[in-house]
This record gives sequence, structure tokens and C-alpha cells, in this order.
Amino acid sequence: MINAQDIKNGTCIRMDGRLYFCVEFLHVKPGKGNTFMRTKLKDVVDGRVLERRFNIGEKLEDVRVERRPYQFLYTEGNDDIFMNQETFEQIPIAKALVTGSDFMKEGDVVEVVTDASTETVLYAEMPMKVVLEVTYTEPGIKGDTATNTLKPATLETGTEVRVPLFVNTGDFIEVDTRDGSYISRVKA
Repeated sequence: MINAQDIKNGTCIRMDGRLYFCVEFLHVKPGKGNTFMRTKLKDVVDGRVLERRFNIGEKLEDVRVERRPYQFLYTEGNDDIFMNQETFEQIPIAKALVTGSDFMKEGDVVEVVTDASTETVLYAEMPMKVVLEVTYTEPGIKGDTATNTLKPATLETGTEVRVPLFVNTGDFIEVDTRDGSYISRVKA
């Protein structure tokens, strides 16, 4: 158990039978009345964000979480199979629990967050930026660099993203795994 005033970004708590991560907190001391904590909590399972107020001194059930690197091996049905980098143990994780799974290729390392008391996987997270090769896109025309026009491009993982007109097949690009947006072209 922790006190409400000890909640910080990244703190995981169990409330109403569900797990929540604190994504934002503010210690509020109004002119009148008692001090309280205003928080934004993100549901681990469905990703919904809710706002809650906690009075100072209120007890909350904290959950100890562990973050470990796991390597993506292959896909089997609706699960992705990962290997623990330290123990070489292989575990299946549902595709729905892996953020940015569309940009994942064999050998990529993700961060897996588990509940330390029950050893259940809460979610797996890809790095925010990955470099992938463009396997197909319409050829660019010389001089098409001045506009902000985007065209579709298929990446080596099979995912389609929007890229500027000057990107060609065979180029390596950096992609944001959270929303699939193009960041920049990378020299191979």
C-alpha cells in the first residue's frame, strides 16, 4: 500500500479490480479545504485514460511491475512468441498487448512489462522509433521535394505508411511506432 501523495508518473496501482498506470499527476493545494492529488490514470488492458482525485493520506494498492527486454521470434496464430534475453525462456504474448506490433520484425527487442507478484504480462512495448526498408512505393519524380504531399509505401513488415514523394523503393526510413507516421529518411 502506498499513500496518495506518493503517486508519480509510471506508478502502477490496482483500483476497482483493474490495473492503472499514472500518466500525469498534480499535487493541488487549494486556498480552502484539504490538499489532494489530481491524476490521469491509463488502464493497462484497454488503454482508456480516466481522471481521479485522491485525498492526501488515502491508501492505494500499488503493483510492483518489472520491465525486461524480450526478443521477438515469430508469430503463431494470435500470439507473438518472445524470448527472455536473460533466461532464454520463450513466452507467448497476445498481439493486442503489443504496442506497435505492425512494425515488428524478427529479432527486434521489445520491453515487456509484467506484474511481479503474479508474473502475468501486462503489455509489451516497441521502441518509439524503428528503421525499416521500403519494399514498394511508386517511383519519385525529380523535383518532387518542395511539397508536403504524401504517397503510400509498403515496408518490409508488410505495413503500409504514408511517406513524402522523394522516398523510393529500397530506401530506409524511420517510423514512429505509436502512430505509424514517417519521421525521416535514413542512410543505409
